[in-house]
Amino acid sequence: MSNRYFPQRIRRMAALTGVAAAVLVPAAPAVAEPLWPNGPNVPGVPAIIPVEAPCSPAARACLRLSTNEVWLMDNGKVVYGPTPMSHGMDGYETPPGVFDVDFKRPYHWSTMHHAPMHYAVFFNGDIAFHIGPTEAESHGCIRLTEPGAVAVYHYLNPGDVVEVVP
Repeated sequence: MSNRYFPQRIRRMAALTGVAAAVLVPAAPAVAEPLWPNGPNVPGVPAIIPVEAPCSPAARACLRLSTNEVWLMDNGKVVYGPTPMSHGMDGYETPPGVFDVDFKRPYHWSTMHHAPMHYAVFFNGDIAFHIGPTEAESHGCIRLTEPGAVAVYHYLNPGDVVEVVP
């Protein structure tokens, strides 16, 4: 082989190596902050939506009935949420106010409505957070998605403050 083909061969090998490296080396996934807690991660977009709940710093759980949202709080700062919920229908309204968590059970059976209440956290007599369809109104309870109910169940304890605002 003569020396005049050597530079061409080097150029071809360099080009093939570049193409192979571009195809074979996986790109690292872009990581971004969520737009809001538990919200979507959009690469290249910083968290731009401030999270503020409409409750006092004493609240460990904050519910806004008008927008069907729940937040979990620690000294006035949001640690989870907002997460969707549904609440009481006409005649079975969920009352606004400040309440304490009474007790919680991972599996509770409602004798009143003959229905399961998974991850139930009771805070106002017979009103509780639990898993349920968030697109339908309840008989006063706070229905949450499964991830929301699990988070509420594990975060709240008897005696914690729950604020319900209109």
